[in-house]
Amino acid sequence: MAPRAEDDPRRGVQPRRGSSRDVPNPDEDDREDGAGRRGRNSIGEARAYTPRGRTVAERGRLPRSGRTTDPFRPALQVLDGGEGGQRTRGRGTRGAETPAPREQAKEGREQAKERREQAKEGREQTKERREQTKERREQPKEREKPRQRATADRASGRDRTQERARNTDDRRRAGSSRTEKEKRRSAPRRPMPAEPPKLANSTRRLRLGTVLALSLFVTIGVRLAVLQVATSDAEVASLVSLREKRLSTVKLPAPRGSILDRDGNVLAHSVPARYVYADPENADLQKNIPGIAKTLAPMLAVSQSELIENLQRKQVMGRWTQFRYLARGVDVRTADRIDAMKGLPGIYTESDERRDVPGKDLASNLIGFTGDDHHGLEGLEARYDDLLHGTDGKRVFEIGKGNLNAPIPGGYEQETPAKPGSSLQLTIDRELQFKVQQVLHAEAKQRNATVAGAVVLDARTGEVLAQASYPAYSAAEPQKVEPEDRADVPSSVVTDPGSTHKAFIFGAALQEGLITPESTLKIGPAIERGGEVFRDTHPQDPGTEMTMPGLLAYSSNVGTILIGEMLGKEKIYEYQQKFGLGRATGEGVPGEAEGMLLKPEDWSGSAPGSVPVGHSVSATLVQMAAGYGAIANDGTWIQPHLVKATVSADDKVTPAAAPEKRKVLDPGVATELRTMMEAVVDVKGGTGKAAAVGGYRVAGKTGTGKMLIDGQYTSHNASSFVGMAPAENPRFVIAISMDVSSGGGGDVAAPAFSQMMSYALLHYRVPPSGTKPPTFKIHP
Repeated sequence: MAPRAEDDPRRGVQPRRGSSRDVPNPDEDDREDGAGRRGRNSIGEARAYTPRGRTVAERGRLPRSGRTTDPFRPALQVLDGGEGGQRTRGRGTRGAETPAPREQAKEGREQAKERREQAKEGREQTKERREQTKERREQPKEREKPRQRATADRASGRDRTQERARNTDDRRRAGSSRTEKEKRRSAPRRPMPAEPPKLANSTRRLRLGTVLALSLFVTIGVRLAVLQVATSDAEVASLVSLREKRLSTVKLPAPRGSILDRDGNVLAHSVPARYVYADPENADLQKNIPGIAKTLAPMLAVSQSELIENLQRKQVMGRWTQFRYLARGVDVRTADRIDAMKGLPGIYTESDERRDVPGKDLASNLIGFTGDDHHGLEGLEARYDDLLHGTDGKRVFEIGKGNLNAPIPGGYEQETPAKPGSSLQLTIDRELQFKVQQVLHAEAKQRNATVAGAVVLDARTGEVLAQASYPAYSAAEPQKVEPEDRADVPSSVVTDPGSTHKAFIFGAALQEGLITPESTLKIGPAIERGGEVFRDTHPQDPGTEMTMPGLLAYSSNVGTILIGEMLGKEKIYEYQQKFGLGRATGEGVPGEAEGMLLKPEDWSGSAPGSVPVGHSVSATLVQMAAGYGAIANDGTWIQPHLVKATVSADDKVTPAAAPEKRKVLDPGVATELRTMMEAVVDVKGGTGKAAAVGGYRVAGKTGTGKMLIDGQYTSHNASSFVGMAPAENPRFVIAISMDVSSGGGGDVAAPAFSQMMSYALLHYRVPPSGTKPPTFKIHP
């Protein structure tokens, strides 16, 4: 039934749905009749207690019930007449009066206001902590005064704590009139958040670490100063002596590289061996030195007296030595026998190597030999010692007393491995070298030569295919011959080239256009220059006219002197240098001689007669071979060389540097000169008739000079022959020289040349000449 329009509704003004009865309507509270207050028995009051209709303000009216509280209590209050008070535990008895709704609403508003203030303070504190954290993260280096900031934070915290205490006192004074029941209804205050923990001070840690590090360095520095300054010399010497006595060093020889021929055949190499040594400080050894020496002497091929001397105690620089070599390069089987023998205290063996020369005396004067320390002493072994030797290693270990060979188990030990040396590959042909040595030795012995030498060059490349000396020796036993007998004759012995020098004079005259192959010249039996008479071995009547090939064939001194005067001393000196005289060739042998040239300003009155015919000038056999190589190689001089390549320990082959080259004659001039030189071998009565090789055209020149020893000429003849074949297209140049008591180059050296050249041409399968030599005229 709808209410009457003139009457107010029974429940008064309809409250907003869900509103709490604790929240009064200020507009209605001012009404005198109190109509604005909702009745206690209204349905709205009951709705306010439903879970859906309860508001925040109601939390101040009644305390929140626990699990034991009767959930139907609000409804019963409505049925009991809307009394909001709590009933007593006695049956039928009412509890104390509850506060008026307005007072309760006012109290709720105060409590809500306090909670909002507390929440606001909490948010401000949280915001302040966030700002502090952000500032520490973004600007860690700007925290220069952490103690002051921490003090300020603590002061701020105390201020906030005091302010909260004052607020609490005010609330306590304001609510002192409330009953204990009302206080229990008040909501608990939110606890203050704990003060954030203090962060570690990185600056303090850095300072502390710096102080500790500096203290450590100062301590070390003071200790070093004490050791270096305060320690006496006697203490230092004592420490060094103790260390040296406890450490033993054994050298680990580096495997020496091999010397190979052009095809990789071994000329000299190292093989495994042993060295035998003694510890003279061994007490048991000193008790039986004679007996031990007697046992080892036949095994080591060392005299007993020498062994006894080496086994005696000896001081070296104030120390008693504990190491003494007894023998080097001992065969492995012999060393094993020594190790297995009992009764040899203080005698030990270690790994070693021995230089082995399979060919015995094959190229021994060229290769040389090594010493006991595996370093080269002569020849190529000495010249390329750094390359061949490698780098020795060593083994250092701690020892006790008595046995030098036994390291202390677990003691100090360090080993530096040895680095093997590289091998040297030569241009030498082992087979050709053997043949050249064989022929040279046979001919030298037959001629009673004191020394002899031979060189075989590849005319196209300048490679030395063979280089032999007489006398030879076994490189495995160099001590059995005298030092002068171990010399490499072709590179170290200097002689007057004699008539072999005439080829250079004829070549220079052809190149300068002073003569042609068809030129003729009138000569006589002799010619005088500077008071000295120069005669021919084939004398001609005065005014005899001869061709250029004829002058070469008969080796005319008179004709060569006349051609030399056409050139002049300056041109002669110039072409001597072009053909390689006056300086070492640099083929690779150590101690190579340079020879000597007479400068134009030093010429005497007889020099125009002596120099053109190969006197007053000296040269080695290698220099003469290289000069004839220029004639054979169409006028281009090529530096003779012995080294073809180097081979590292890991088989890496490195070719040798390219040889030096230079132009001496035009190709056409060189061809004309070779053809003219064929007359020496081909013409009847020619001086080099014995140098002929069947089936091949040969060009060359004989010579007879004098050997120089300590600047003095000997009484013997330095007889030589230098030639090439095939003459039309030379493949090899061979130079031979012998120091004999009598005989010229045609009689002494030419026959040896024929044998060597014949073998070389056949060995390398050079086809025979396809044409015959031209017919030469001696007289026009």
